[in-house]
Amino acid sequence: MKIKKKRASAAAVNSRLVSRPIRRCFPIFMLPTFAAFCIGFIWPFIQGMYLSFCDFTIPKDATFIGLGNYAKAVADPGFKYSFLYTAAFAAVSIIAINLLAFTIAYLLTQNIKGSNIFRTVFFMPNLIGGIVLGYIWSMIFDGILKRYGTFLLAETKYGFWGLLILMCWQQVGYMMIIYIAGLQSVSEDMIEAAKIDGASKWQTLTKITIPNVMSSITICIFLTLTNSFKLFDQNLALTGGMPVKFGEGATMINTTEMLALNIYKTFYTSANTRGLAQAKAVLFFILVAALALAQLRFTRDKEVQQ
Repeated sequence: MKIKKKRASAAAVNSRLVSRPIRRCFPIFMLPTFAAFCIGFIWPFIQGMYLSFCDFTIPKDATFIGLGNYAKAVADPGFKYSFLYTAAFAAVSIIAINLLAFTIAYLLTQNIKGSNIFRTVFFMPNLIGGIVLGYIWSMIFDGILKRYGTFLLAETKYGFWGLLILMCWQQVGYMMIIYIAGLQSVSEDMIEAAKIDGASKWQTLTKITIPNVMSSITICIFLTLTNSFKLFDQNLALTGGMPVKFGEGATMINTTEMLALNIYKTFYTSANTRGLAQAKAVLFFILVAALALAQLRFTRDKEVQQ
């Protein structure tokens, strides 16, 4: 007993000796990272919030005008349309990407020959830039639609489904990797116990596997939700917001323009609309943050504590 106490006390002393200099030097190691975070994120965010209440061409010339930019943003029919279009796209893409990714991940965890090769192949599109993918897929879609006497930008529905196919092709592989990690963490003992009890494969999947991978589902839904709302480069390269229709008061509306692209075009359309674009960006941030937090709270409540 005395030997054990001596060993325990020696371990405690060694632990304190190691942790003491770490605690002492903690601010030194944290300061560069914290400074970079403040300079690269906190300060631009605060400045952007302030500029959303201003009329400006460059930040130094900003003139405070109150809530005028927000009133214009809310009344902008193009911004309203982009919001509804983006919400519809996000809803469809979340379902499509996660269903495809989970299905592929489930199949690739069933001891299929060459599963590692398939994982690599499915993941590779995620490594290609969105602008490049947009231009490549625009040529592919135009080549297919040309046979039917039309082209990608002829109708809104072609742009919508084209963006969805591109998004699925690029992101399914990344979500698949997350689902594979979740599926591999499910206890084999639980699955064997279910088989012994006579559970079918479907019952095992729905009652054991899916509840135990809810943490992976939470992450994947969060990523697809935020990526769908923030989609910009693929939208710019594939459709550019085209085709155009005219709304109330002969207002021109780009029918495949998502929120991020709408903000971008508002900012660079004229020097007089930069405050309006900044207000739209703040509303965009609030919207995406609120949806993401609500989704995280909803799905985390369904996670199984292992």
